[in-house]
Amino acid sequence: MSVQPSRTTLGPPALPRSWKPVLTRVVLLGSALFCLVFFSGMGALGPDDWQLHDRVGIAVAGLLFALVLAVLARPVARADRHGVTVVNFVRRRRLEWPQILGVNLRQGDPWVVLDLADGGTLAVVAIQPGSGRRQAVRAARELRACVDAYGTARR
Repeated sequence: MSVQPSRTTLGPPALPRSWKPVLTRVVLLGSALFCLVFFSGMGALGPDDWQLHDRVGIAVAGLLFALVLAVLARPVARADRHGVTVVNFVRRRRLEWPQILGVNLRQGDPWVVLDLADGGTLAVVAIQPGSGRRQAVRAARELRACVDAYGTARR
């Protein structure tokens, strides 16, 4: 079942509006900071028989782990009067409102999926029930209200 706004919905949210998985971002960025500190400390305070390249290698490994975690914390969806910018892990895509036909968040879906006018779909990883089902449903309804108010593809 896709998320549909109720008839009592007053309209789209005030724009510009951003949606982010806040709890997920906090956990991932906190873990990234921990990796940096832990691996750097391990490299600096490691055994005396470690060479310089061993110490640097461990610090670089911590940096790489932190970068991967930072990329995983990147998703955000930003809506303005003209459309929405969807930033997923490594890709950014700008959509005008008429390009979006539907906003779906079905039971068991890991995140919102947009149905596009070109026949494709686009995941919006920034709106995910894993960070709170109620907040994800509310965000999906807000995005749906924006599509209904500003889009013209259905009309």
